[in-house]
Amino acid sequence: MGRRLVNNLHTHQIVRIFLILVFVCSAIWYFLFQARIFMDGPEITLINEPDTLQHSQTVTLEGVAQNIVSLTLNGNTLSTDEEGRFSRALILPEGYTVVTLTAKDRYGRYTSLEREFVYSPAKAL
Repeated sequence: MGRRLVNNLHTHQIVRIFLILVFVCSAIWYFLFQARIFMDGPEITLINEPDTLQHSQTVTLEGVAQNIVSLTLNGNTLSTDEEGRFSRALILPEGYTVVTLTAKDRYGRYTSLEREFVYSPAKAL
């Protein structure tokens, strides 16, 4: 009977240690999973990337910005919706143009995305 009581106590200790380890490992995994947002920094992704050579004077930049507090297009504030989506139509001057999207996160980190466009009006026949 005494040996059985010792084995039973030993089993309870093993189960308790196992449950504590599972809890600690789960907490660490959850922390790292949530921290990925802070480690990644700001991101800008363009959807339907426009061609560099444009025969139309208007080009639309559409995309998603993640982990940001601000987004600018050539220094002008650009609004996003709740999911970080944005869309802006640009009127291109004739010739070469560089467009810069810049995103900033709450820790002051920046990322930029530059696109070059050449507007060449279509020739009338």
